[in-house]
Amino acid sequence: MSQKVVNAFTVDVEDYYHVSAFSKHVRTSDWENMESRVSGNTYRILDLLNHYQVRATFYILGWVAERRPHLVRDIQRAGHEIGSHSYRHDLVYNMTPEDFHDDLVLSCKILEDITGEPIKTYRAPSFSITEQSLWALDILIEEGIELDSSIYPIRHDIYGIPGSPTQPHQIERPAGSLWECPGTVCNVLGRNFPVGGGGYFRIFPARWTFSQLEKLNSRHDRPFVFYIHPWEVDPDQPRIASSWKSKLRHYTNLSRTESRMRTLLERFQFDAISSIVPSGTPMEPSGFATSDKVTI
Repeated sequence: MSQKVVNAFTVDVEDYYHVSAFSKHVRTSDWENMESRVSGNTYRILDLLNHYQVRATFYILGWVAERRPHLVRDIQRAGHEIGSHSYRHDLVYNMTPEDFHDDLVLSCKILEDITGEPIKTYRAPSFSITEQSLWALDILIEEGIELDSSIYPIRHDIYGIPGSPTQPHQIERPAGSLWECPGTVCNVLGRNFPVGGGGYFRIFPARWTFSQLEKLNSRHDRPFVFYIHPWEVDPDQPRIASSWKSKLRHYTNLSRTESRMRTLLERFQFDAISSIVPSGTPMEPSGFATSDKVTI
């Protein structure tokens, strides 16, 4: 285990039927009638984090928080950081700026009413702040978000900004600045490969993933951002009819997620995402200088 670099452990709190890949098969109006499993699965992750004494950031869907405020309070009481994962889990680039603004404000208000604390960090559904939706960063800044984790520097059919910075950095926008903690990648033959969690954590060979994360910490002295969803520790969740690609991404190795997470928590040090990128100056994020700024 690295004794120096502290990484970010994050959880996107949503149910299995909220996943963007299933949006063509499950209407928003159907959500209330679906079997909900988000609470039980989230408590499994909370128990795991408690066992390893790890503080994390929970990006909570406003729709979930509205219906399960006790879950949000339990996450807060356990000492974890709470951020917004939007209200309805709509892809940002499919929204108008006005709709995005309203969705963000609603999600933050629900979370703030429950926790009594301002929401300062955000992650878009499916990392959907792309080159098409950079305007969303201005809205985040205007609404008091100080740290975003919505950009993945890869090529993907749903998200990604290839060529964007791969390490935590400050983004300068007309509305001001905020920290960006991008999805974690490793460089293989000049190409970025995602190793930050989710389906990549389940599908790629565990030994390869851990070796790449260890290189980031030990060889490059850089923190990584890990993310997971509660439904990823639930191999018994109801199956949803969808494309073969969506099924592959969603259902592969669900039964192995928890054991791999235990190995991850044993081998690396973690904290909430705000701990690896402080929001103010003259403090410096772990391994990076505050002069690392990008204007986009």
